[in-house]
Order: sequence, then structure tokens, then C-alpha cells
Amino acid sequence: MNAELLPCVELEPETGPAAAAVIWLHGLGADGHDFVPIVPHLHLPASGAVRFVFPTAPAIPVTINGGMVMPAWYDITELDLQRRHDEAGILRSCAHVEALVAREVERGVPHERIVLAGFSQGGAIATQVALRSDERLAGLLALSTYLVRADEVAGEVTPEARELAAFCGHGTLDPMVPLARGRAAADALTGFGLDVTWKDYAMQHEVCMEEIADIGEWLRARLA
Repeated sequence: MNAELLPCVELEPETGPAAAAVIWLHGLGADGHDFVPIVPHLHLPASGAVRFVFPTAPAIPVTINGGMVMPAWYDITELDLQRRHDEAGILRSCAHVEALVAREVERGVPHERIVLAGFSQGGAIATQVALRSDERLAGLLALSTYLVRADEVAGEVTPEARELAAFCGHGTLDPMVPLARGRAAADALTGFGLDVTWKDYAMQHEVCMEEIADIGEWLRARLA
């Protein structure tokens, strides 16, 4: 593994060993507990034996928050999400997530049964890892997020990633990550060859029950 394993909240299958896994990354300033409560609302069948892994990002100073130290996948220096991002931090977090993927494989879950998911900053990292994966994954969940390292990653997309299915969900009232940024990310993924499902919802920078229901339906199809 290229990086240490991050602390994680893990939900094991109710019956038997895990046959699939969802690695779900939180947004800026949250932690691995953030999305745990939605799991029962996804209504995944127990027979799918899905392990949920919710890592917590390293605590680093975040420039736009006055240098306050908080869990973050990379530093953000300004609110304009189209400008240059903290590439070193992004790649460092990608290595952390790749280590979690490798651990799932070591624990008996094949790549094609692993979904990468993330919200906002976490979605940006999940997308980077999925696009650069040399192994075919089960899918990508990119929620209320945007594309980072757009120019660089366009040349790094692997043949395996071009066959990936992705779900992109975004709030039409999002004040943090404008809808246009989420739409641009989904369009970029489509341009890379991914099979993209795009959904928008009348919400802000959050998830809603309608979106959670759609995510559950999408996951059931991917992990059937």
C-alpha cells in the first residue's frame, strides 16, 4: 500500500462475510460518521452482503476557513472552484483511498464489487481515484461535487474507468458548489466515456430523501 490507512467507521453485512463494499468519503469539515445514518434508507438487500466504509480525512489547516484545522481531503484557498486546486493534497488523499480499496481486495472483495462514493470534496477525490483506477470498479457516486485537476485527469483516465457507471446528484439551490459545476463534472465524465446518470434535486448543499432513494436504486443495480 502507498499510504497509511485512515480511521474509518465500518458497517459490516448483517449476514455472512462482505461480498461487496462501498467506500464513502465525507465533505469538508465532516467525518466518517456523517453518512452512516442514511445506510438503512438505501434498502439494500441483506443478501448483497455490502460492507460500508466511511473514512475520516486527515485534519489539516483550511485556508478559506481562516486556517482552522479540520478534516479535509485537500486545502481550498478560495471559493472559485474552477481555479487551481491543492494538487499535492488531492494526490495524497487519492493514495489514502487507493489504500482502502486495496484493503477491501485483501479482505476478499474484488474490484468489480467496490463502489467509490463521495460528497462535495469527498466526491472530488472519489472521482479522481475512480478515473485513474487500473481495475474495473463497480461504480462511482459523485454527490454535490465538481471535477478537480480537470486538465491533468483528462489524460489519466484509464480504459477501465471509461467503462464505469456513475451517479451524479446535485442540488439546484446549492450555494456552496453551484449546480453548473456539478453539471460540468457530469458532462466531463460522459465525455470520458462513463455511463452517467444525472439527477438534480430542489435542495441546497446536502442530500435529501428523494436522492437517497435514487442512490439506493442505483446501488442495487450496480451490486445485484
